[in-house]
Amino acid sequence: MSEQSHQAGTGPAGGTKRVGSGELFFDLVFVVAVTQVSTLLQHDHGWAGLLRALVVFVPVYWTWVGAAVLTNQRDASRPGLRITLFAVALAAVFMALALPQAYGERGLLFALSYWTGRVLLGSGLLRRAARTRRLPANPYTVAMFVTGPLLVVGALTEGTVRELIWACAAVGDLSSSTVLRSRLASMHMDPEHLAERFGLFVLIALGESVVAIGASAQSAGQLSVGVGAAVAAAFVLACGLWWTYFHFAADAFVHSLSTAKVQGDITRFVLSYGHLAFIAAIIVVAVGMHDAVAHPADHLPWGVAGLLFGGSALYLATFGFTRWAMFRQVSTTRLSAAGVVVAVLPVAGYVPALVSLVVLAVVVAGVNVVELMLVRRRSRSISAT
Repeated sequence: MSEQSHQAGTGPAGGTKRVGSGELFFDLVFVVAVTQVSTLLQHDHGWAGLLRALVVFVPVYWTWVGAAVLTNQRDASRPGLRITLFAVALAAVFMALALPQAYGERGLLFALSYWTGRVLLGSGLLRRAARTRRLPANPYTVAMFVTGPLLVVGALTEGTVRELIWACAAVGDLSSSTVLRSRLASMHMDPEHLAERFGLFVLIALGESVVAIGASAQSAGQLSVGVGAAVAAAFVLACGLWWTYFHFAADAFVHSLSTAKVQGDITRFVLSYGHLAFIAAIIVVAVGMHDAVAHPADHLPWGVAGLLFGGSALYLATFGFTRWAMFRQVSTTRLSAAGVVVAVLPVAGYVPALVSLVVLAVVVAGVNVVELMLVRRRSRSISAT
């Protein structure tokens, strides 16, 4: 492949579109954002804290989704689009900086940064509308003219009022692609490129879990045998989460997009919604890991146990949702594993944190081993016929 072909993001003779270095650089900004959401969640492990963290994570995530779809539709190697992408990344940097105090003194910075990023992503639509005098209704224009201003209005209020207004903005963003489904039905996506982009965001979140393990071990002071064992168990759990996604599911996402009659439906349910759940679950697990590794001999507080086990269960159960959305099939193994995780949650408050980490690592590793055996058995049966 020539350098020019590589930079353009396509293979020879118009082959598969590849993720470019500019997109990878753009994604690095969201490492900071994911870390800041984790920090926000560490201060409040309850349901209210979870909901507040989700409400501010949605604009961050939706900005990233908008950029991912835009670079899938256009040539990300063009200087103009690269500059736009980097400008959006700068807006995301300010969103990340505002996150810890988004419900306080930095609320307006958070809202204005989001609105700026969405206007930049929709700048091509605005230029086209200036020529044609027609502005299409799609998630970009909804963000520019509805949810962005709504976040700013919410930032000018305080307390519960801000939370409610921002929650409405988050719902507006997430529902825009469903409400406007008919207008997006004709969009054509590059399956491998788009699936790879979402997989990279999953990697970002998994990276945060590894960082949480290391940071927690450092904060514990002395690296005792218990802390070392907790680090090992937490890392095995992180590896299991990676395996569950990338060994089988990642290829299924590409196949589903490639064969779908309406790619927009798979993009909406499996990528946009499903991956929001995947990434949110990993962030939640990472916060639980942080506390468990720091105090491996102590019983987990119920809030931390809920994050660690609830996040793991959500992650596994989301594969049930995505598999049904793609193939109308039930993911028996992963839904069963999610059920096991929920079933053992009540015990987590009565055993050392290290035991909880080991149990989760065994459950996730177990479901991967079972699925690997099932696939190999199926392959042998096909070869024998």
